[in-house]
Amino acid sequence: ELQDLPREVFAVDPTDTSQTPNTEVLYRCRKCRRALFRRSSVLSHAEGSGAAAFAHKRIPDPAQRRGGEQCTSYFTEPVQWMEPALLGVMEGQLLCPKCTSKLGSFSWWGEQCSCGRWVTPAFQIHKSRVDEVRMLPVGTFRAAKT
Repeated sequence: ELQDLPREVFAVDPTDTSQTPNTEVLYRCRKCRRALFRRSSVLSHAEGSGAAAFAHKRIPDPAQRRGGEQCTSYFTEPVQWMEPALLGVMEGQLLCPKCTSKLGSFSWWGEQCSCGRWVTPAFQIHKSRVDEVRMLPVGTFRAAKT
Protein backbone atom coordinates (compact mmCIF):
# COMPACT_ATOMS: atom_id res chain seq x y z
CA GLU A 1 0.00 0.00 0.00
CA LEU A 2 1.12 3.51 -0.78
CA GLN A 3 0.70 5.42 2.47
CA ASP A 4 3.41 8.02 1.86
CA LEU A 5 5.04 9.17 -1.36
CA PRO A 6 8.24 11.21 -1.67
CA ARG A 7 7.62 14.89 -2.53
CA GLU A 8 9.84 14.52 -5.63
CA VAL A 9 7.21 12.28 -7.25
CA PHE A 10 4.79 15.18 -7.63
CA ALA A 11 4.91 18.04 -10.11
CA VAL A 12 4.46 21.48 -8.56
CA ASP A 13 0.85 22.62 -8.32
CA PRO A 14 0.33 25.27 -11.04
CA THR A 15 -1.60 27.48 -8.59
CA ASP A 16 1.81 28.17 -6.99
CA THR A 17 2.47 31.29 -9.08
CA SER A 18 6.07 31.67 -7.89
CA GLN A 19 6.87 28.45 -9.80
CA THR A 20 4.95 29.27 -13.01
CA PRO A 21 6.93 30.69 -15.93
CA ASN A 22 5.11 33.34 -17.98
CA THR A 23 5.27 31.35 -21.22
CA GLU A 24 4.07 28.00 -19.83
CA VAL A 25 0.85 26.46 -21.18
CA LEU A 26 -1.62 25.66 -18.39
CA TYR A 27 -4.58 23.31 -18.36
CA ARG A 28 -7.58 24.42 -16.31
CA CYS A 29 -10.75 22.73 -15.14
CA ARG A 30 -13.41 23.51 -17.72
CA LYS A 31 -16.04 23.92 -15.01
CA CYS A 32 -14.36 26.16 -12.38
CA ARG A 33 -11.17 27.32 -14.20
CA ARG A 34 -8.78 26.09 -11.50
CA ALA A 35 -5.25 25.52 -12.87
CA LEU A 36 -4.57 21.75 -12.81
CA PHE A 37 -1.29 21.03 -14.62
CA ARG A 38 1.28 22.45 -17.01
CA ARG A 39 2.24 21.24 -20.46
CA SER A 40 5.61 20.20 -19.00
CA SER A 41 3.71 17.65 -16.84
CA VAL A 42 2.09 15.96 -19.86
CA LEU A 43 3.74 12.65 -20.73
CA SER A 44 4.02 11.77 -24.38
CA HIS A 45 3.57 8.23 -25.64
CA ALA A 46 3.90 6.53 -28.98
CA GLU A 47 0.61 5.95 -30.74
CA GLY A 48 -0.79 2.47 -30.27
CA SER A 49 -2.56 0.27 -32.77
CA GLY A 50 -5.74 2.34 -32.46
CA ALA A 51 -9.09 0.79 -33.31
CA ALA A 52 -7.56 -2.66 -33.71
CA ALA A 53 -6.68 -2.59 -29.99
CA PHE A 54 -10.36 -2.04 -29.18
CA ALA A 55 -12.00 -4.47 -31.59
CA HIS A 56 -13.93 -5.95 -28.66
CA LYS A 57 -15.49 -2.50 -27.98
CA ARG A 58 -16.29 -1.68 -31.64
CA ILE A 59 -14.66 1.73 -31.72
CA PRO A 60 -15.41 3.52 -35.02
CA ASP A 61 -12.77 3.92 -37.68
CA PRO A 62 -10.14 6.53 -36.64
CA ALA A 63 -11.07 8.63 -39.69
CA GLN A 64 -14.56 9.06 -38.20
CA ARG A 65 -13.22 10.45 -34.93
CA ARG A 66 -13.41 14.13 -34.11
CA GLY A 67 -10.71 15.85 -36.16
CA GLY A 68 -8.93 12.53 -36.69
CA GLU A 69 -7.44 12.89 -33.20
CA GLN A 70 -6.42 9.57 -31.68
CA CYS A 71 -5.78 10.39 -28.02
CA THR A 72 -8.78 11.74 -26.11
CA SER A 73 -6.89 12.17 -22.83
CA TYR A 74 -3.73 13.67 -21.40
CA PHE A 75 -1.48 11.38 -19.40
CA THR A 76 0.39 13.43 -16.81
CA GLU A 77 2.90 12.97 -14.07
CA PRO A 78 1.20 13.16 -10.67
CA VAL A 79 0.61 16.76 -9.52
CA GLN A 80 0.61 17.87 -5.87
CA TRP A 81 -3.18 18.36 -5.72
CA MET A 82 -3.64 14.65 -6.59
CA GLU A 83 -1.79 13.37 -3.51
CA PRO A 84 -4.81 12.85 -1.19
CA ALA A 85 -6.57 10.73 -3.86
CA LEU A 86 -3.49 8.59 -4.58
CA LEU A 87 -2.48 7.53 -1.10
CA GLY A 88 -3.52 4.09 0.06
CA VAL A 89 -5.24 3.00 -3.19
CA MET A 90 -4.08 1.54 -6.49
CA GLU A 91 -6.70 3.15 -8.73
CA GLY A 92 -9.50 5.68 -8.58
CA GLN A 93 -11.02 8.86 -9.94
CA LEU A 94 -9.27 12.21 -10.31
CA LEU A 95 -11.56 15.02 -9.17
CA CYS A 96 -10.99 18.76 -9.46
CA PRO A 97 -9.63 19.95 -6.09
CA LYS A 98 -11.88 23.04 -6.23
CA CYS A 99 -15.26 21.98 -7.65
CA THR A 100 -14.90 18.14 -7.40
CA SER A 101 -16.01 17.54 -10.99
CA LYS A 102 -14.62 14.34 -12.49
CA LEU A 103 -11.52 14.98 -14.60
CA GLY A 104 -10.29 11.46 -15.25
CA SER A 105 -8.78 8.52 -13.43
CA PHE A 106 -5.53 7.04 -12.21
CA SER A 107 -4.11 3.57 -11.96
CA TRP A 108 -0.67 2.69 -10.65
CA TRP A 109 -0.60 -0.42 -12.87
CA GLY A 110 -1.67 1.50 -15.97
CA GLU A 111 -4.52 2.20 -18.37
CA GLN A 112 -5.01 1.97 -22.09
CA CYS A 113 -5.16 5.23 -24.05
CA SER A 114 -7.83 5.68 -26.72
CA CYS A 115 -5.04 5.30 -29.32
CA GLY A 116 -4.41 1.77 -28.06
CA ARG A 117 -1.13 2.40 -26.17
CA TRP A 118 -0.84 1.09 -22.61
CA VAL A 119 0.52 3.78 -20.24
CA THR A 120 1.95 2.81 -16.83
CA PRO A 121 1.42 4.32 -14.28
CA ALA A 122 -1.55 6.25 -15.62
CA PHE A 123 -2.77 9.65 -14.44
CA GLN A 124 -5.34 10.23 -17.17
CA ILE A 125 -7.20 13.54 -17.60
CA HIS A 126 -9.86 13.71 -20.31
CA LYS A 127 -9.29 16.49 -22.84
CA SER A 128 -13.01 17.30 -22.80
CA ARG A 129 -12.77 18.21 -19.07
CA VAL A 130 -9.97 20.80 -19.35
CA ASP A 131 -9.15 23.94 -21.33
CA GLU A 132 -5.68 24.77 -22.62
CA VAL A 133 -4.60 28.28 -21.59
CA ARG A 134 -1.58 29.92 -23.19
CA MET A 135 0.07 32.58 -21.08
CA LEU A 136 1.08 35.70 -22.97
CA PRO A 137 4.44 37.23 -22.06
CA VAL A 138 3.93 40.50 -20.25
CA GLY A 139 6.14 43.21 -21.71
CA THR A 140 6.59 46.80 -20.73
CA PHE A 141 3.69 48.94 -21.80
CA ARG A 142 4.05 52.65 -22.47
CA ALA A 143 1.36 55.06 -21.45
CA ALA A 144 -0.28 56.90 -24.32
CA LYS A 145 0.64 60.56 -24.59
CA THR A 146 -2.35 62.85 -24.34
